[in-house]
Amino acid sequence: MDAQILYWQVYAGKRHSELLLPMLDDLLREADKKINDFCGIAFGAGPGSFTGLRIACGVAQGLALGAGLPLVGVSTLLALAEASGATKAVCCLDARMNEIYHAAYVKQGENWLTVHEPSLCKPQDVPALRGDGWSACGNGFAAQQEILLERYAQNIAMIRAELAPHAKEIANLATRVFQRGEGVAPEQALPIYIRDKVALRMDER
Repeated sequence: MDAQILYWQVYAGKRHSELLLPMLDDLLREADKKINDFCGIAFGAGPGSFTGLRIACGVAQGLALGAGLPLVGVSTLLALAEASGATKAVCCLDARMNEIYHAAYVKQGENWLTVHEPSLCKPQDVPALRGDGWSACGNGFAAQQEILLERYAQNIAMIRAELAPHAKEIANLATRVFQRGEGVAPEQALPIYIRDKVALRMDER
C-alpha cells in the first residue's frame, strides 16, 4: 500500500505534554484529515525516558479509544533499525547510569527478524553478534563508544551514532502491523520500560 508520510519534528525538552496535542491538530489540518480517517494509531513504546513513554502511550490510548481505532506500540530500538537503511542493525541507546538499551535485528524483505530482544545491560555485557556487515545505530555508540567498538570490532561495518528513533520510521513499521491486522485495543497497549530503576544511590555513584 502506497502512503504519504507527513511528520513534524521538534526538540520538546520537558514540554511533551504541552506540545503534543497542538502539533497533532496542526498536522491533521495540514493533511486535511481527521483521526477517524486512519486505520490505526501508533506510538513509540520505548525503551526510553519514563515520562516520555507514559505521555506517548497515554495520549495514543486516549486518541485510539475516542476514535475507535486499534493501537500499536513500536519499539524505539526497532525504529532505529528501520532508520538505518541497513539489513543488519545492532541498536544501542544511552540509558545513563553506565548502561545501554540494546537490541539487534536482521531484515528479510520488508520485515525485521529479532536477533536479540530489547534489553538493558552494561556495554561490556552486550550479547555477541554473528558475522560481519552490521550497522551500529544510536547514541549508545557515542556514550559508550570505546567499550562497544572493542566488543563488536569484528562485526561492525558502519557506525550511525547520530540516528535517533523517529516518528517517520514508527509510522512505517506500524503500517505493516496494521496491514497484518495485528493492532490491539487501546487498553492492551503498554510502554516498554525494561528498566525499573531510574537513579543511582549515593554509594553507587
